[in-house]
Amino acid sequence: MTEIKSIGIIYSPYHSIEDMPVQPKGASGVEGCVILAEKYVDGLRDLAGFSHIYLLYSFHKATRTELLVTPFLDRQTRGVFATRSPLRPNHIGISVVKLKRVEGNKIFVDGVDILDKTPLLDIKPYIEKFDAVPESTSGWLQASAREISKKRSDNRFG
Repeated sequence: MTEIKSIGIIYSPYHSIEDMPVQPKGASGVEGCVILAEKYVDGLRDLAGFSHIYLLYSFHKATRTELLVTPFLDRQTRGVFATRSPLRPNHIGISVVKLKRVEGNKIFVDGVDILDKTPLLDIKPYIEKFDAVPESTSGWLQASAREISKKRSDNRFG
């Protein structure tokens, strides 16, 4: 397997894991900036035409792996692959954020729910025709959109 390396850094107003939003829905209006390594700047060509992007990143503060976790929006223990817990074997996170603008190697975003100075692994465009799944279900998750937007992180996944 090829080693995955950081291609940049994600900057946000969140300097500690506690009290961060647990998903981008809880970070509406929260601006962040992604600084891409200069050697990858050509890869940003044409990105500005998209309204949203996926940021794939390393949960670099995760110190352990657990196969069973209790998610923020539930009281029951679940398999880690049925959650978005950072305690997964490869500690990879994903967030959909609103793309505000691209300036050189800087990408300005809105809705960032990511810890400050998080290593960026990849960027992909959100494409509604590919990614929207109207008939989808959310498994065990019963929380309302309001509950999701209000939920904040604690130290359970540190």
